[in-house]
Amino acid sequence: MKYAICNEIFQDWPFEKAFHYAKEAGYTGVEIAPFTLASDAREVSQSQRETVKQQITDAGLECVGLHWLLAKTEGYYLTTPDETVRKATGEYLAELARLCRDLDGSIMVLGSPQQRNLLPGISHEEAMGHAAEAIRSAMPVLEDCGVTLALEPLGPGEGDFLNTAASGIELAQMVDSPNCRLHLDVKAMSSEEDPIDQVIRDSKDWVAHFHANDPNLLGPGMGEVEFDPIFAALKEINYQDWVSVEVFDYKPGIEHICESSMRYMQEVEARV
Repeated sequence: MKYAICNEIFQDWPFEKAFHYAKEAGYTGVEIAPFTLASDAREVSQSQRETVKQQITDAGLECVGLHWLLAKTEGYYLTTPDETVRKATGEYLAELARLCRDLDGSIMVLGSPQQRNLLPGISHEEAMGHAAEAIRSAMPVLEDCGVTLALEPLGPGEGDFLNTAASGIELAQMVDSPNCRLHLDVKAMSSEEDPIDQVIRDSKDWVAHFHANDPNLLGPGMGEVEFDPIFAALKEINYQDWVSVEVFDYKPGIEHICESSMRYMQEVEARV
C-alpha cells in the first residue's frame, strides 16, 4: 500500500510544517485540496505552484493530486441543463488538470456533491448525460497532462447523484476516456447495499484511487468499520495505488488522527 493524507486536515498549519509532519508520521504522499491554495485555480501563480511542488519534494513526499475540486467555487455545475455553465465547468476541470500537473500530481478526485446534485425537473438519466458532456470536454487536457479524473460516488446523505460505485462506472463508460476512472471512499461505500469488500471486487477494473475513512467522519480504525476485509479485497484485486486518509471531523486533534490512522492501516496490512 502507498499511504497519503489529504492536506486540508492540517487546517492552518504552514505547508512546510504539515508536509514534514506527514512524512514523519509514515505517509509518503499528500493530496491537495485546491481551496487551500486559492479560491480559484487560476489564481495560483506559477511561482506558487513551483514553491508548493518543491515543499512536497523537500519533505520527501509525492503529490498524489487534487480533490474537493469544485468546493468553494462559484459558477460551476456538472449536471445542469445550462450549456454555458457546463462549458465553464469543463474548462475549469481542465485548468485544475494543469494545476495538478504542475504540482507533479496525477489524480483528480471529482466529488463535489453541491455542484452535481439533481436540479428541479432533471432526471438522473438526463443528469448523467449532462455530467458526461461537461467531463468529456475536459478530457483532452487531462490526457495531455497525464492526469486521471477519478469519479467519486457519494452516499445519499451527501447528495442524490452518483450514489453507487456502479453509477460511477456507468458515467466513466459514458465519458469513454482511459483517463476517466473510479474513486472509492469507505465512508461512501458504507451506504451501499453490498458489503464494502464486494463493492471493491465488483469495481476492480475501474478503481484509480481510494480514500480511507469512516462513516463517523474520522479516520480509518476510529469508528465501527473493520478494514481487514477492505484491505484484503484491495489486495485481491491487486490495487497498488494510493490509499489516502480523508477525514471531516478534526476534534480529536490533527496529530492523533494522522498517527492513529497510519498505525491502524499498517496493522491491518500486516494481518492481511
